[in-house]
Amino acid sequence: MDLAFASPLYAANGRKPIFGTKPLSSTLHRKLSSQKTSPCMATVATQTSQAYDVVLENKKHDLLRAIQDTQRGLVTSTDQRSSIEEALVNVEGYNMGLPIDLVKLDGTWRLQYTSAPDVLVLLEAAARLPFFQVGQIFQKFECRDQSNGGVIRNVVRWSIPTLLEEQEGATLLVSAKFTIVSVRNIYLQFEEISVQNIKISEELQGLIAPAILPRSFLSLQILQFIRAFRAQIPVRDAGRQSVGGLYYLSYLDDNMLLGRAVGGGGVFVFTRAQPLDG
Repeated sequence: MDLAFASPLYAANGRKPIFGTKPLSSTLHRKLSSQKTSPCMATVATQTSQAYDVVLENKKHDLLRAIQDTQRGLVTSTDQRSSIEEALVNVEGYNMGLPIDLVKLDGTWRLQYTSAPDVLVLLEAAARLPFFQVGQIFQKFECRDQSNGGVIRNVVRWSIPTLLEEQEGATLLVSAKFTIVSVRNIYLQFEEISVQNIKISEELQGLIAPAILPRSFLSLQILQFIRAFRAQIPVRDAGRQSVGGLYYLSYLDDNMLLGRAVGGGGVFVFTRAQPLDG
C-alpha cells in the first residue's frame, strides 16, 4: 500500500483541493528506511565481528597454552591429551566446512605439537640417544598459483653432535604432491625422501683440513663434497605406485594450521614461520 506524508486539504465548496501531495511508494519508503538504519546495522555487524575475533584468538591461545610444556607432544599425560583435544576441537569449529584457501595455506609452518607416531619416534630417539638431535620441524606448502593442489615438503632439521652443527647439521626432507579431494581433505602422494644441507662442525672441519696447515686441494674437495651431498630415496611400493595418505586440514588462518592424519595417524598443530633457506 502506498503511503503519503499528508492528506490533501479541500476548499469550502469541496470541489478542488487547495494543495496536494503525491503518495510515497512503498519501495522508496523501504529504501529511505534502509538508508537511515544501515549505519547502525553496520556498527552492530562490526562489533559482532570484533567479538567473534576476540573469542577465536582466546581459543587459539588456550590451545597453545595447553601444548606449551609437552616438548612438541613427546611428554604428555592422559589429562593433558584430553585437554589438548578439547582445545583443538574448540578452534576447529570456527571454520569447519569452509573450503581450503590455497593462497593462505601456501608457505612455511612450524610444528608446535603432534601425536603422530612417525614424528614422535624421532623425538623419542633424540631424547634417548646422546649422539642424535632433532631441531625444528616444518611443513612447507607450495600451492599459491594452483587451483586443486600443489607440493608439500616435510622438513626435519637434525644433527649429530661434534660431527655436525648443533640442531641444524642436516635436513631430512620428505616430499609429496597433494590434491584436494573434498572441502577440507587433501590426498598426499609421497615422492621421495632425501638428506641434504649437511653442515659439518668446526671440529670435524679441523680434522679434515687443519687450519694450521695449508689446505690441500683434496681436503677442500672433501669438504665441498660433504656440503653438497644429497641422498635421495624414491618412495614407492611394490606396484610402483606412490605411497599415499589422507590429510584433513581442520583449521586454517593467517597464523595457525591444524591437521589430522585420517586413519588414526595423529593430530598436528602448526604456526606460521619465516620462509626456509634452500
